[in-house]
Amino acid sequence: MPDGAGCGGAWSVFRGDALDAYALWPAPSVIISDGAYGVGGFPGDPRTADGLVDWYEPHVKAWAKHAHPSSTLWFWNTELGWATVHPLLARHGWDYVQTVVWDKGVGHVAGNVNGDTIRRFPVVTEVCVFYRRRLEFPTPDGVMPAKQWLRYEWRRAGLPLHKANQACGVANAATRKYLTQDWLWYLPPAEMMERLVGYANEHGRADGAPYFSLDGAAPVTGAEWARLRDTWNHSHGITNVWSAPPLHGHERYKGNGLRSAPRVHRPGRNAAVHLNQKPLEFMRRIISACTSPGDAVWEPFGGLCSAVVAAL
Repeated sequence: MPDGAGCGGAWSVFRGDALDAYALWPAPSVIISDGAYGVGGFPGDPRTADGLVDWYEPHVKAWAKHAHPSSTLWFWNTELGWATVHPLLARHGWDYVQTVVWDKGVGHVAGNVNGDTIRRFPVVTEVCVFYRRRLEFPTPDGVMPAKQWLRYEWRRAGLPLHKANQACGVANAATRKYLTQDWLWYLPPAEMMERLVGYANEHGRADGAPYFSLDGAAPVTGAEWARLRDTWNHSHGITNVWSAPPLHGHERYKGNGLRSAPRVHRPGRNAAVHLNQKPLEFMRRIISACTSPGDAVWEPFGGLCSAVVAAL
């Protein structure tokens, strides 16, 4: 990972098990996971998807422990591999956003398919699934997601729901967007959150203050609220289908001049080093969308460290 914040401004790659490094790294803005697929692609990768939950579980627990509320996760895998691990991710507080499909094109199979043998359509895709950290808050009545917590705190202040509109200076959008419990709910932007918080603490019941507090001592500020939301830098024209052939050109890392390492297969001179090297453009696309300059990017399963290269 680019961990300049933890190394005095110097960049380094941790050599060893990521489980030994998570506590040393700064909290990530984004985690880019390109680990086991359940296809026996490297030593330790299960031969089938059946073993993936056990393989990922200690890592997913560590991600949940060390991530920031605004952290995002991009999980590369096969469709079956992701589907197998998804319940584990959801159980540890990662909310599904969308599935990005890497379409490698028909050249990926190049006609070398025996339809009578495989008896299915040839596969030319894999997926990268986007998750956001679930935003939750502790209360005397248990942990609540942000949508429920906003309404809970407003009610706790003893205020009728329609007063949220007055607090935010709008006709009816505040109640309909920020305090509703249906699909129209919308996370308040920092400016509107400050207005809600200020109104509740000024006009709410005195015996329950502070309202909308993260630490029980003071109301949340607009700046603090903004930091709880993940970064998103939108690029028009980019959809959830990313088309690019498997790497074969100058970007594909070959075995020329590689030093040997323990327990690592040393490829032949012209063999690709990595079974499934990701295009740098894809990693740049993720990092550009979900980070700001100076943010920490975690790539727990280095491989060729494509995400780290893109982040740098």
